[in-house]
Amino acid sequence: MEIIARLANLPGALPGACAQGLIWGIMAIGVYLTYRILDVADLTVDGSFGTGGAVCVMCLLSGQNVWVSLLMALLAGLLSGLVTGVLHTFMGIPAILAGILTQLSLYSINLKIMGKANQAINVDKYNLLISLRWVKEFALHNPIIMGILVSVIVGVALTLPISSAAICAALGLTGLAGGAAVAGCCAQMVGFAVMSYKENGVGGLVSQGLGTSMLQMPNILRNPRTWIPPTLAAAITGPIATCLFHLEMNGPAVSSGMGTCGLVGQIGVYTGWIESGKAVTAFDWIGLVLICFVLPAVLSTIFCDLLRKKGWIKEGDLKL
Repeated sequence: MEIIARLANLPGALPGACAQGLIWGIMAIGVYLTYRILDVADLTVDGSFGTGGAVCVMCLLSGQNVWVSLLMALLAGLLSGLVTGVLHTFMGIPAILAGILTQLSLYSINLKIMGKANQAINVDKYNLLISLRWVKEFALHNPIIMGILVSVIVGVALTLPISSAAICAALGLTGLAGGAAVAGCCAQMVGFAVMSYKENGVGGLVSQGLGTSMLQMPNILRNPRTWIPPTLAAAITGPIATCLFHLEMNGPAVSSGMGTCGLVGQIGVYTGWIESGKAVTAFDWIGLVLICFVLPAVLSTIFCDLLRKKGWIKEGDLKL
């Protein structure tokens, strides 16, 4: 049970991180829309999204229904935008400065609305749409599904122009969750290296297999379907790693996000074996080789061939 609990480390941290990412993403969309439509980067949204959250929480604490609370949050955001519009149109303040003034004012207004820096709401007392507790319980009772999610998410992060290693280090991704992360990263790197061998030869095999699958990002942007084979491979190898071979990363957490890059992921698994005093068996070695090299290569090639026959991946789509 303790081993399965480690798998909940990433899902436990993901809801907060994803929520913040979605909020900032919506904020960026708000700035983008005003820039495209009005030719002005309206920065009001940098403060108004916090105002919406403050209003929503206080409405919930006062006993309002969750949907009413969300509606009140929406109206608070609209009112914030109205203030910026008044500052610009009636007072002659430049649009970008008007947005900044409203944004800065809202920081203090948000504190006034809540009464303090933060307000806590409990799912046992309030009718929330989702709770972090439910996510953790789901992770504990569904190791196969969580193995798939961790493997796919971290693997995709490795191919994206961001640092999967830094993400794993920040989340302290070790144990079974770290093993699933290693599986996902290997699926991306080895998968792209093998399935693009026809176009890129030995040079592409080495640069992607021992370097990084990030090299394929330009091709992925041109044809996103090229990302399907290694991602499907990650979805398969992740739960196999956690539930069948019990592959754990007990080395540095940063190694969980490295995959086959310089064989850091495999070295991390091995050093974890040594440091933990684990009696390493042939089954462990077979699992490591299968998860990190054999299965990603075979599965990605099979899926890629199927997509080539379907016409989704064409000759030259994977050329570096």
